Amino acid sequence: MDQFQLQTMSNDAVSRSSPPSSSSSPASDMPNDAVSTHASSSSASPSRFSDIWNYLWVPLLISYSKELSVAKAQSTILLPSQLDPDSSRCAAPNPKLNYRPVIGILSHPGDGASGRLSNATNASYIAASYVKFVESAGARVIPLIYNEPPEILFEKLNLVNGVLFTGGWAKTGLYYKVVEAIYKRILAKNDAGDHFPLYAICLGFELLTMIISKDRNILEAFNATDQASTLQFMENTHIEGTVFQRFPPDLLNKLSTDCLVMQNHRYGISPERFQENQNLSSFFKILTASTDEDNKVYVSTVHAHSYPVTAFQWHPEKNAFEWGLSMIPHSEDAVQVTQHVANFLVSEARKSLNRPPAGKVLDNLIYNYSPTYCGKAGKGYDEVYIFT
Repeated sequence: MDQFQLQTMSNDAVSRSSPPSSSSSPASDMPNDAVSTHASSSSASPSRFSDIWNYLWVPLLISYSKELSVAKAQSTILLPSQLDPDSSRCAAPNPKLNYRPVIGILSHPGDGASGRLSNATNASYIAASYVKFVESAGARVIPLIYNEPPEILFEKLNLVNGVLFTGGWAKTGLYYKVVEAIYKRILAKNDAGDHFPLYAICLGFELLTMIISKDRNILEAFNATDQASTLQFMENTHIEGTVFQRFPPDLLNKLSTDCLVMQNHRYGISPERFQENQNLSSFFKILTASTDEDNKVYVSTVHAHSYPVTAFQWHPEKNAFEWGLSMIPHSEDAVQVTQHVANFLVSEARKSLNRPPAGKVLDNLIYNYSPTYCGKAGKGYDEVYIFT
């Protein structure tokens, strides 16, 4: 409503009401100029009183018009019984997406507690934090037990829509061979047209670096155990299509200024050495780098140029689900980092074309196993799933 309309309405409103007489209106109810006028002369003209009340009515009318606008907006809210049945129906699911994705998590040798929970020679484990990480984003988990017979392991691989390689220490022997074999099958699935994501965390990052570079000695020593750190984005980095794409801008900024991620490793690779290896630089683009306790810079996040493969030297799962190490960030922002990273993995898995038989999936889900509390006996894990 413009000033002219408000002025006109004010004049109309005043003309329809009787202005108070000078004897009945206390001076405190008038603006200062009105008070001085009233004090100096009791014979003020009617036009002068009209001007005074116009001055008072304008803000009142503006306030009233705003209330009317709010009331009008509220009046447009309809109850379910008032809606057109056709307009209230839920949209049909996108047939191209899998709304029941399953992630395979590869187990690691040992029990996660240096033999305190199980000293069986064939024991392997998955920290429960990785399972919760996946479940928090809307997927289920099938454990890929690394030392199972290959035919069983790869049959389970055909029941999932993506894979997660965990942290740990094993870089040789059967474990290395299994990681390499699964990695090659994941590339083959993508080459065949199935969008099949891979997340590799900490040890997983290091193993992929060794496998893709074709150099088992490519890793360097770093001092980044039990360390909270920042992530520094590489110059001219484009985050479209990467794990960081849907991060809110303020959280992206905080990643480079606040210690929101958890590092817990003794090995890694510098950006210079990474770029010098043609196999690595042609497969991955570096998204972020971080600095260890000795101010040495290492690559901390990479994303494949042509495949849905993301590798983290840091631990996105720990912020929300692990409490045993002192430097794990647990702030609201840190927990949001965990959630956004998990959401991206599962959103990628929903694009998978794989639709395995439901019965076989149920038979192999991690729900068939029970986690073991190891917060008192382990090395930083609160719970683990142990397979023997």
